[in-house]
Amino acid sequence: MKKNKFMIVSGFLGAGKTTTMIALADYIDKNMGKAAIIVNDLGAKNLVDAEYTATTGCSVTEITGGCICYQIDNLIDKLRRLRDVQNADITMSDIHGFGVGALNFVYHGLHEKFNEEFELAPFLVIVDPMRLRMIMPEKADINLPEEIAYLLRSQLAEADAVALNKIDLLDEGEAGKFVKFLEETCPGVPVFAISAKQKKNIAEIAEHVMSHTAGLKTVDIGYGGSDFIVAESKLCWYNRRFFIKTWDGGKIDGNAFIDDFIEGVRSGLAPKKRNIPHLKIFAAGGEDDFGKASLLGVGCKTEYDKKIENLHDKFRVIVNGRAACESRLLSPIMDEALEKAVTKNGVECQIFFTECFGMMDEGKS
Repeated sequence: MKKNKFMIVSGFLGAGKTTTMIALADYIDKNMGKAAIIVNDLGAKNLVDAEYTATTGCSVTEITGGCICYQIDNLIDKLRRLRDVQNADITMSDIHGFGVGALNFVYHGLHEKFNEEFELAPFLVIVDPMRLRMIMPEKADINLPEEIAYLLRSQLAEADAVALNKIDLLDEGEAGKFVKFLEETCPGVPVFAISAKQKKNIAEIAEHVMSHTAGLKTVDIGYGGSDFIVAESKLCWYNRRFFIKTWDGGKIDGNAFIDDFIEGVRSGLAPKKRNIPHLKIFAAGGEDDFGKASLLGVGCKTEYDKKIENLHDKFRVIVNGRAACESRLLSPIMDEALEKAVTKNGVECQIFFTECFGMMDEGKS
């Protein structure tokens, strides 16, 4: 039986987990074998990351409706299928950006029960400079609740390897400062400085994860304790899938619609002193014409992985939001932002799916 590798890619919202997995998969496919990607989230099956990853040509599948920590049977089934049908030599799965505990729940669980089938690659944690500043000596205020710092520290504690992403936004001195902090915070753990977007230094991580195995550390991060509960209580999820089209068959600018929608979200959250650490939008017009945009906070500029190239008379749209905001506040803000964008762009909208929930919401299963 073929024994392929499995790797968890962890890290906070907006760190670039999906972009890193795509870059790693591209390098491995071209130089080392066959890679596959699992995208994981707590919400239902309406993920921007899955839609966008599929457009890159990577082998991708989803595990939705909860963290892989609590879906081991489903995870094993996906791993076997990717190994046996897609001939994957390594499968990478993220966990949602607020997630911790996968080292214990997933890695140790797979090692104990499925060691003969799967080899565990190093537990990889992606960090980005903006979020990392929250837990550095400067304790930067980036408009996120200070309780969320627990999640960043816990994710780093679980790491077998750390990748400082987005070095394309830093000069050499700044990058060195962040790398030094990570090396001091995670002693004995290799730290890689990369730009997943530009595929810079991706080869070094690929070589490392394909030639090393997980350390299977035992780490007490206080999972389920008071710090964990307080951090989780500050967060909520939002997912929506809808379809827009013009009334008269005319063409519309999909990028302008995305910009208007994001500005509506930003202007709705900022006065309430709430934030959205990651808002992702995928919009497809023609068969091969699509755009993906991200917002990493109300004070940040909108980032595009890809812009829509042409005008179209209709678009299908997926929105994923991960917010530091109560769900009862976020839901009407998102509704109003969509309504304003629809009105401004002169389109009609058909909503197919919406969910908005906090981890601690009463009645959430």
